[in-house]
Amino acid sequence: MGIALQHQRVAVGGIQQDPGEAYGSVRTASCALVDGLSDADATVQSMDDASPAKWHLAHTTWFFETFVLRPFAAGYEVFDEHFAFLFNSYYDAVGDRQPRPRRGMLTRPTLARVLDYRGRVDEAVQRLLQSAASPAVLERLELGIHHEQQHQELLLSDLLHLFAQNPLLPAYQRSAPLPVSGPAGLAGAGWREVAGGIAEVGAGGGGFAFDSERPRHPVLLQPFRLAVRPVLNGEWLEFMQDGGYNSPSLWLADGLERLREEDWMAPLYWRNPDGEWLTMTLRGLQPVDPGAPVCHVSYFEADAFARWAGKRLPTEFEWERAATDQPVTGNFVDSGRLMPGRPVAAEAGFAALFGDVWEWTASDFAPYPRFRPLAGGLGEYNGKFMHGQRVLRGGSCVTPAGHVRASYRNFFQPEKRWQFTGLRLAEDS
Repeated sequence: MGIALQHQRVAVGGIQQDPGEAYGSVRTASCALVDGLSDADATVQSMDDASPAKWHLAHTTWFFETFVLRPFAAGYEVFDEHFAFLFNSYYDAVGDRQPRPRRGMLTRPTLARVLDYRGRVDEAVQRLLQSAASPAVLERLELGIHHEQQHQELLLSDLLHLFAQNPLLPAYQRSAPLPVSGPAGLAGAGWREVAGGIAEVGAGGGGFAFDSERPRHPVLLQPFRLAVRPVLNGEWLEFMQDGGYNSPSLWLADGLERLREEDWMAPLYWRNPDGEWLTMTLRGLQPVDPGAPVCHVSYFEADAFARWAGKRLPTEFEWERAATDQPVTGNFVDSGRLMPGRPVAAEAGFAALFGDVWEWTASDFAPYPRFRPLAGGLGEYNGKFMHGQRVLRGGSCVTPAGHVRASYRNFFQPEKRWQFTGLRLAEDS
């Protein structure tokens, strides 16, 4: 029949919390992200890779309805039988779905009805938790909470891309330039030596982690040096001025082809209308800050920059080895900044290793030795994407605080630029 709620906890942000409170806080945070958006803002889809804000809100609700309520809440009646088709993302084992490139065609249901859907499902989940919560229910709930945090970040990334297509360049939040703190120039550069040897990588047994972070296993690393901070906009401007985008010898073949097809000459969202570089942000059009980490660059661009600098990108295991003993603190979405800030110079350790920008690594997103996906439909969560994607580490300025850890593996195709992605350099010792 299950285990009483008061004896159970779920891990969110590395903290064991009451399941009902953890669920409620994350669900409330998602709704806060769309506060002030019009129905049109929440409906339009700016490209195939992006999803409307309304869809993110509904999909995460469908996730709890499908994987928590329907199997575990006796007598639960689905809110709307059509939503299983409209808001399934990629779970083929669950059923058919609206094609991803056509999510923006869903003018109905309205944003108001989607919010009603969220309210109905939230009430049912809380009733389930108050009655009895078996370990299976709590495992699904915990996964769903972390899944929703992923969609909070995607929602903001997709809104930025949407607003960047509008000639009015609307701001998601107040567009006045934020105060600049930190070094005025490119101070804080340097390297940290990291020892080689056998390193244990991946998530251990305690706390939440996605299946792709497990199992923990040993890898052999050579000694290396990792940059104290990420690459900054000022350094990227030097790369541009030195012809980095026009030097075929710096580019992988697929990257050079994509550069020519899409006419890359600067990071996504950068523009130079009157001789001053500006960038579109969630706070509207802002001057490019030379002291902040470069953002919205693809893996191909990151790799080309590393070659130009005479360095390389770290592997994901080198990055994890360096991050293992570092505090998971930084500029996350909770700061309210919603754009990268200037890294604080680190006397010991690393600056902005977590937060600000996701950092591309040289590693393919591939299964760890003895990887086993989750059972059933949830087995499609990560395993089916382990081909043709590159791993990123560290989180960004739109990642929920506490969502990431040293073992966390983000992944995207190497040409993608609309996420908050940057880089940190490495070199052999």
